[in-house]
Amino acid sequence: MLRTDDGGADTAFDARQLAENFERIALYDEYVLARGRFSPRETPSRLRRWERPIRMQVVFGESVSPEQRARDRAAVAAHAERLSGISGLRIAETVSQPNFLVLFLNLDEQRAIGPELRRLMPRVSPLVVEEIENSPRDIFCVAYAMADEADGSSYTGAVVLIKAEHPDLMRLSCIHEEMAQAMGLANDSPQARPSIFNDDEEFALMTRHDELLLRILYDRRLRAGMTPAAARPMVRRIAEELLAAGGDT
Repeated sequence: MLRTDDGGADTAFDARQLAENFERIALYDEYVLARGRFSPRETPSRLRRWERPIRMQVVFGESVSPEQRARDRAAVAAHAERLSGISGLRIAETVSQPNFLVLFLNLDEQRAIGPELRRLMPRVSPLVVEEIENSPRDIFCVAYAMADEADGSSYTGAVVLIKAEHPDLMRLSCIHEEMAQAMGLANDSPQARPSIFNDDEEFALMTRHDELLLRILYDRRLRAGMTPAAARPMVRRIAEELLAAGGDT
């Protein structure tokens, strides 16, 4: 449906549902690494998020027109500002040493992006490069976030791929979902509503429900590396506080 509203009476949720949706989306992985490939299988994980400022660079393939580039760049900047305001994390655009890449590429361009991707982000995982190059047509967009090798829970880099063939609303939906997923809301849930983190694609754009998920993720009472069981009591408390305050911190 790709709804662009924020939900209504048909999508009401309470603190219990918000906390459960957070656990499923932030504390479970959508994919597992098996035999050198990412395979879809939901598994319990740990809380992962950025603990350092994000230096973001937007990269376009030659197929993207100057007019489309201007619209995409503005949409990315606006969403980055929104994510920064919600999370409290500094997000700034850069042309040097990025740790967060947003790529707009058509199929041929993504298959040839490897050398440029390694140049822009020298420490990018070879597996991520391979996945970006070989992302199939039926994957509209995708995000890969890489964690610090020492603790495995603090993000040090991310790559977002948005297929350049998409029409305006679909590419904007991809910007909203994949940039937010690269912040640490990495999974999807069929129970999450109103939300972009639901594979039914009912909602195109980040909703108030999704903003609350991000506020929970970056609440300083939670720590990177927490298991679902360890985080659950505090997540419920934070969800209750947010809803009692009307969703503001």
